Amino acid sequence: MRDYHDKIITIKRKYNMNQPLLLCPSMMCIDCDFLKDEIIQLDQAGIDIFHCDIMDGNYVKNMALSPNDVRSICKNTKKPVDVHLMVSNPEVVSELYLKTDVSIIYIHPDTAEFPDKLLLKIKTAGKKVGIAINPQDSILKFAKLIPLCDYILVMTVNPGFAGQKYLEWVEPKIMELILLKNENNFKLIVDGACSPSIIKKLYHLGVDGFVVGTSALFNKNESYDTIIKQIRDENK
Repeated sequence: MRDYHDKIITIKRKYNMNQPLLLCPSMMCIDCDFLKDEIIQLDQAGIDIFHCDIMDGNYVKNMALSPNDVRSICKNTKKPVDVHLMVSNPEVVSELYLKTDVSIIYIHPDTAEFPDKLLLKIKTAGKKVGIAINPQDSILKFAKLIPLCDYILVMTVNPGFAGQKYLEWVEPKIMELILLKNENNFKLIVDGACSPSIIKKLYHLGVDGFVVGTSALFNKNESYDTIIKQIRDENK
């Protein structure tokens, strides 16, 4: 771990790597009774990307966000919207989102018969593409897909449910991907129990962005504006 840290610091100093901090609210955590109001408040608070978890109850034992929910989010913001397909048939489900105004589509490569073909199909449709890497997955397993990716989403919890504990043992994999960013043109996003302290630690090492949920943004006493400002001020 220390070796990775030292290599990253050396590279950052050499290339003056000061990437913008991307904050991506997890839309499965919002109050769905006030969907439009929540979208507007988050937009005005200065978030960067709306993150939409799509779950089919099969690949993960939960269900969340429909195409209509995603269309409503796209309709009420000009910010980018991503969809994270936690589904067992991404070839079919992705078609539903190619017809929306989403900007980014993530797939779990192990769910697709030919993940490279699916990524290229999504790119051809004009969307940015990414792969989601589960805690137990090695980078080597999906190494051939990395050059195709605009984004890589690293899960620091097991996919499916909000409110889980951050898995610190995933961090060496995050460090490897930070180093790989210098050879490939992708943005690295961390998803799972991203508290303000985790954001501060990993952002300054080279992670581009974070999916923020109940650990940092939702169910707090402060407004979205206040919380987002605090996170940005702590990471200047």
